[in-house]
Amino acid sequence: MDSQPQSPKPAPDLHAFIFSGPGPTLAHLIPFAAWLILMQALGEPTGWKYALRTGLGLGLLLWARPWRWYPRFQIKHLPLTLGVGVLVLLVWIVPEMGFMDHFPALKAFYFRFLVMPFGQLPPYVDPQTLRHLAESPYRPDVCGWALALTRMAGSAFVIAIAEEFFWRGFLYRWLIQRDFSGLSLRAFELQPFLIMVALFGFEHDRWLVGMFAGAAYGGLVLITGSMWAAVLAHVLTNFLLGLYVLGSGNYGFW
Repeated sequence: MDSQPQSPKPAPDLHAFIFSGPGPTLAHLIPFAAWLILMQALGEPTGWKYALRTGLGLGLLLWARPWRWYPRFQIKHLPLTLGVGVLVLLVWIVPEMGFMDHFPALKAFYFRFLVMPFGQLPPYVDPQTLRHLAESPYRPDVCGWALALTRMAGSAFVIAIAEEFFWRGFLYRWLIQRDFSGLSLRAFELQPFLIMVALFGFEHDRWLVGMFAGAAYGGLVLITGSMWAAVLAHVLTNFLLGLYVLGSGNYGFW
């Protein structure tokens, strides 16, 4: 039997890709992947390097627009969203606040084993006093207020958004089913959830509190069925963390 000739596959619409943005998979992947690539390519952090990363990351995020596939935020989710954002902030900063100096053994354990690199003190901690070093390329008196505030804005309004659409919008649902965009945001499977939480935690040097944050933001999506709830909670966490860093001088968080 003669086989029927197959119709040629349509060529990719480059014009639509450039001017309308990528499809759902690339829209979720590109902003986050580009941020990581720029972080590696630019090397040691400085104010202007983070500003460059922020500008390019924002441009890619606005081009990709991963939020196109999600409904708008509902105001009824605001209290829980704010609560999760503040809770993650507190879990992030409390182990390194000044009152922990009264518990030197506990603080040393935290820095050596719950913060990477394992078994060593982080470079931003003085080995003698366990106090954060004062020097930082993001201090306003070093890089200027414009670059310091750009650093804060990039953390809150660029990478926090890119991370949420990658980790909670894409990866978790992709681990459940490859056609992730057709899966409900309320769908729950334990193994994919734990994988997402673990990977998100180890993306950060403070891996344990990073896992807590991943579980909190992921749980927020499951409870509300809203990606925007997790996005706004993460934005709030990073924005408040930036205010804390600038106000306290604890630049180890940056």
